[in-house]
This record gives sequence, structure tokens and C-alpha cells, in this order.
Amino acid sequence: AKDPFTKEHSHNVAGYSVAIAREMGMPQQEIDIIKYASLLHDIGKISVPQEILIKTDPLTPEEYCVLQKHPVVGVSIVKDIKFMEKEIPIILHHHERFDGKGYPNGLMGREIPLGARIVAAADAYDAMTSGRGYKGKLSPLEAQEELKKGSGSQFSPEIVEFFISALEGGKV
Repeated sequence: AKDPFTKEHSHNVAGYSVAIAREMGMPQQEIDIIKYASLLHDIGKISVPQEILIKTDPLTPEEYCVLQKHPVVGVSIVKDIKFMEKEIPIILHHHERFDGKGYPNGLMGREIPLGARIVAAADAYDAMTSGRGYKGKLSPLEAQEELKKGSGSQFSPEIVEFFISALEGGKV
């Protein structure tokens, strides 16, 4: 990884994603796909300059544009690996938003693959609780409140419910 956060972040996101999928009662085969995709969800960040990845101030529009390319780059890295084909939609769409304002395709609601909706919530929660970026570190309860605030806009409402249930039940 080009920054000190990505490896730990990917492992954390995988743990949260698996907990959400289990809370939803998904079959183990689907859970495994989500797990592997979440471990690799940010592989495309290898193409993002380190100074953008470690920046502590808000990104400029140009820097944000560079960062937004990482899901597509990630897919280009794993696309020829036969056993990764089911993970590709999750890697590609983990920055889509439930309200259609995400990237790279502006998908909305259930157009976004279920695994990508799961990874999106797990990704955001870990970013909030680990203190990555310029917004500072939130407590787990504060991060849960942010997930609830983003339910229906940034995040899938059902995913937020299952995630909070898993967190409150100590399953994470």
C-alpha cells in the first residue's frame, strides 16, 4: 500500500462487511465474495499519488477527480483473474450512493449491487472511526449516528439497519 492506512482499512472493511452479510443471513458463498471484494476494494488506489492519499486537508476538485478513478482502475487490475469475476461489481461500485450521487456510474438504490452497498457502509464506518482524512476520528456511537443520517441518501437503509444491529449485538 502507498499509504499507512490502506492495509488495515481493507481488513477492517472486510470484517465489518462480513458481519453485515452474516446479520442479513446471507449464504457463506456470498459472504466470501463480499469478503474478498472488500479486501481488494481499494486496490485501484495504487494509481493515486501518495500525496493525495495522505492529505489531511480537503481535496481540491482535481485531486478528487483523480481519487474517483480508483474503482475503475481496481477493476482493470483484477478483471483478468477468473475467480474474481463475482467481486468485480462490488469493487467497481463501492462508492456509489443510494441517492445516485456516487461514482463511477451514478447508480441509485437497488441498481447498486448488494455487496457494494454493504462495502460502502463498512468503508465509511471504518473511515469515520479510524480518523482517516481531514474530518477527525469519531467514536463508534458517533459513526453509527452518521450512518443513520446518511441512510437513504448515501447508504442503503436496510444495510444501515443490519450494520447497526450487528454492532449493537457485538457481532463485529
